[in-house]
Amino acid sequence: MSRLRRLDYASTPHEPYEVAPEKMRAGSPKQILSNHFSNAAGNFHSGFWEAEPGIWQVNYTEFEYCEILQGVIVMTEDGGEAQTVRAGDRFTLEPGYRGTWEVREYARKVYVIYEP
Repeated sequence: MSRLRRLDYASTPHEPYEVAPEKMRAGSPKQILSNHFSNAAGNFHSGFWEAEPGIWQVNYTEFEYCEILQGVIVMTEDGGEAQTVRAGDRFTLEPGYRGTWEVREYARKVYVIYEP
C-alpha cells in the first residue's frame, strides 16, 4: 500500500453539509464537504470544502490549515478586525478562534485539520 495519497477533487466523494441553524447569521448557504483522508484515530483530516454566500458563527477546537482555491471570504474574530481572504491565500487557525465566516463569493478551499 502506498503511503502517498494525492488530493484529487474529482475522485473525492462530495457530501452536502449544513451549518447548524443557531450558528447562521445571514443566508442559508449550501456547503459541500469532500473529505479526502482521515487517520485511524479520527483526529487528522484533509480534503475540500465549498460554500455559497452567507454568514455563520465559528468556534474552533481544532487546528486548521486552509488554502483558498476560489471565492472571497471575510473572517472576523470576536473582538478583532475583519480579514478578507481570497483565491491564492493560505492561512492557519488555532483552537480558541471564535468569530464569523462570511462567504461573499462562492468559495472553495483545501483544508487540513488536526484535532488535539
